[in-house]
Amino acid sequence: MTRLYLYCDQPILAKGVETILHETGQFELKGWYSGITELMEYLDTAPPGIVLLDLTPELTFGVLSDIQRAAGESKLVLWVNAISTELAFQAMGLGVRGILRKTLPADLQVKCLAKVQQGELWFEKALTDSFMAARRVVLSQREGQLIALLTQGLKNKEIASLLRISEGTVKVYLSRLFQKVGVKDRLELALFGLKNLTAGQAQASAKPGPLHDAPIPNLRSLVLARPLVRAAVAGPGPALASARRH
Repeated sequence: MTRLYLYCDQPILAKGVETILHETGQFELKGWYSGITELMEYLDTAPPGIVLLDLTPELTFGVLSDIQRAAGESKLVLWVNAISTELAFQAMGLGVRGILRKTLPADLQVKCLAKVQQGELWFEKALTDSFMAARRVVLSQREGQLIALLTQGLKNKEIASLLRISEGTVKVYLSRLFQKVGVKDRLELALFGLKNLTAGQAQASAKPGPLHDAPIPNLRSLVLARPLVRAAVAGPGPALASARRH
C-alpha cells in the first residue's frame, strides 16, 4: 500500500481525500498538513510514496522547490482548481509528476495517483497542448533582475539606482527586451514578468531596499502562453495525457 502525504488548508477536503483513498485499498493517507513547515519536517524524517499538494497561495515555485528537495524519492502531484501555463511549465521542469484537477471524478483522481506511483506522468491534454503553444524566452541575469523590479512599478531612475547602472542603460535594456519578448510597452512587459515571477520564485518585496539589504529576484526565463488555434477534431479525443518516464 502506497503511503501518501497531503498538504491542504481545508479540513473538509482533506477528510474527503482520506475517505476516498481508504476505499481504494491502494493508498494510505499517513499525514495531512495544513502548513508548509509541518509538511517539510515530516518529509525530512519519513518521506512517503506520493505527496499531494493543494495549490494554495503559499505554494510558490520557491516553496515547491524546497519541498522537492526535501521529498527525495517521493513523487509530487499538484492538486489544483486551475493553473496557469507558466506555473505548470515551471513545475514540470522542477520534476512534478502530475497536475490533478480537483473537479475530476473520484475514480480519475485515484487513477492519476496510481499512474504516478507506477512511474508515469499525468497531465491533462489541454494543459500539454498549452505547452506546445507556449514560447520560452531565456533572460540574462541583468534582464531578469530588471523585469523583476519593473513588476513592482519602479521608475527607470529607481531601477537604475538599485542595479547600480545609469538610467540610459536601463532604457537600452528595456528597448531590447521589448523586441526580445515581443511586447510594445513596459506595462505589457511587467504583466508578463509578474505572472512568471509568481510562478518562478517567491515574490519580490513590495519596496525593495538597497542591494546589500534585499537581494533582487532574478527571472531566468519568461514562459509566454499564446492562444492555441486548433482545427475541429472529429470524435471525442482522449481527455488526459499520460506518459511513462523511463
